[in-house]
Amino acid sequence: MILRISLFMTLIIAAPASVQAAKVVLVAGGGSGPDRVIQPFAVDFDAAGNILFVEMNGGERLRQISPDGTLSTLAGTGSKGVPGTDGPALQATFNGMHNLVVAPNGIIYLADTFNHRIRVYDPKSKTVKPFAGTGVKGFAGDGGPATEAKFSQTICIALSRDAKTLYVADIGNKRVRAIDTSSTIVRTVAGTGQAGVPKDGEPAIEQPLVDPRAVAVDSKGNLYILERGGHALRVVGTDGKIRTVAGTGKAGKGGDGGPALKAAFNGPKYLSVDPDDTILITDTENHQIRRYIPGKEMIELVAGSGKRGAGGLDGPPEKVELARPHGAITDPKTGAIYIADSDNDRVLKIVKE
Repeated sequence: MILRISLFMTLIIAAPASVQAAKVVLVAGGGSGPDRVIQPFAVDFDAAGNILFVEMNGGERLRQISPDGTLSTLAGTGSKGVPGTDGPALQATFNGMHNLVVAPNGIIYLADTFNHRIRVYDPKSKTVKPFAGTGVKGFAGDGGPATEAKFSQTICIALSRDAKTLYVADIGNKRVRAIDTSSTIVRTVAGTGQAGVPKDGEPAIEQPLVDPRAVAVDSKGNLYILERGGHALRVVGTDGKIRTVAGTGKAGKGGDGGPALKAAFNGPKYLSVDPDDTILITDTENHQIRRYIPGKEMIELVAGSGKRGAGGLDGPPEKVELARPHGAITDPKTGAIYIADSDNDRVLKIVKE
């Protein structure tokens, strides 16, 4: 079933001549009925200009918004369930999908979190197939094929720029693991399985992690790890060594415009890398989207007043109210930032005039 989505354009916000004005667009959500948007988590784009997102608790679907604003369901019955027999996508069941990533070949990887698996949606055959995880919670399988490996809550996934490696935030195992997309061999790239704050400058595979909630890779091959309960952003360089680059390690708010290591986060849940290698951080419990700027080592506010709510669509991005967002990403073609405003059951877009 499909639903025509109206795109509500807000007024252009007045700004000084030296500052580009911004506006906020409601892309999807706010409706009712069986095809309404339910808890959108994460957003991505395909080569045809479609917007893809997954719905978590209560939704359990992979959804698509076409360039003309048509909303459709690509996979999922809408009911929670174990993977069962993979096959026709609209007959597939999921359990708490948190994340997705679109590969250059059009294949969509899905983080089927509470089924402890990663699955793939094939847009040509319109089927869902297994890719990683047995479906049994645990830790096993490094050095072997992904379908025989065990994970504990595959909460976030990210592709390297060459699409040769899929990184997995294996949060229950307190590890980040990597899967070769050709051979499907699994290996651990960060974390020991023990809980703790890693020491700067040490090999990532020899250091603990608090709870790796999200991962992303920049154009140079640096692997960024966002920690929810660690309230921090860390990076594993191409030399395999880890260091903390943002966050005090304690829950809090503030620090925009200043040093990243003095900025405070509160349960951040998602990150993505912009084309210029700056990092968008979804600071979920602060109801804000923020940006880490490597080189300058600073944090800046992108969107969100910090007040939980649904207002402010006719104001600048820093005044908009969000409700526990779980995704923010920049469209590489247009430069618009899309936000999965999860508890408001809507997808927003921020564009510059």
